[in-house]
Amino acid sequence: MPKYMTKQRKALLDYLSCHADEKLSAKKIEADLSSEGISISAVYRNISDLEKEGKIRRVNQSGSREVFYQYTDGAHCKECLHLSCEKCGKTYHMNSEVTKMLIENLAKSDEFAIDKASTVLYGVCRECREK
Repeated sequence: MPKYMTKQRKALLDYLSCHADEKLSAKKIEADLSSEGISISAVYRNISDLEKEGKIRRVNQSGSREVFYQYTDGAHCKECLHLSCEKCGKTYHMNSEVTKMLIENLAKSDEFAIDKASTVLYGVCRECREK
């Protein structure tokens, strides 16, 4: 059940929804929201609740022990598979037609239903490959 909408929770949700394609550490979130009087403990407390509610997901980045979080509660986000670059860490929404084909083919060939909002495919984005 969603918690009461405090000033801190609203500021955090607004911030996360504006950065939906990014993986953010609690420290980064706190630094960006410190001008609004949000402490690191408030960030962790709210992140824990938002994760339980399915509004954000915990993400581990290759080569890092730090935990990152990504907002997944947007309507568009829930309907997409995600592509995550292992070099730069940016997350992309997979093309909806390709997503649809992949999901339908897996459902037919392997009788497997994919949870779109939770699925992340890892690789290297075009920008990082071209560097």
